Amino acid sequence: MLLNDHLLPAIIMILAFLAITFIQSGYDKVTEWNGNVEWLKGHFAQTFLKNQVPAALFLILALEVVSGAFAVIGIIELLVNGGIQFAQWAALLSCITLLSLLLGQRIAKDYDGARTIVIYFIPAVLLLSWLN
Repeated sequence: MLLNDHLLPAIIMILAFLAITFIQSGYDKVTEWNGNVEWLKGHFAQTFLKNQVPAALFLILALEVVSGAFAVIGIIELLVNGGIQFAQWAALLSCITLLSLLLGQRIAKDYDGARTIVIYFIPAVLLLSWLN
């Protein structure tokens, strides 16, 4: 294992946090696709993204699902053989996903929504730093 053993529980907890966050969010996007598209069209109505909502939502959905899946696989890999490759990918993709969401909130001038994303970004960056 390339990690300090004392970090393992915290790493697993952050991976679980990211897995829950992104898998649930992806599930919501799939099951409530039309409602999400309609709401986001209104959210981005005054921006250059107003005609790109379904494509942007699909991109975010893909990033979330892959981030969440890699977080789950990362937990398993850590517990089975001490490997960190999937955990590293989960951390990196989670940061990219959250930065994409932050950019969207800033473009929509939803500053409260953007501020909320920081709460998720901090543990993702912490995880990324621990794993590299």
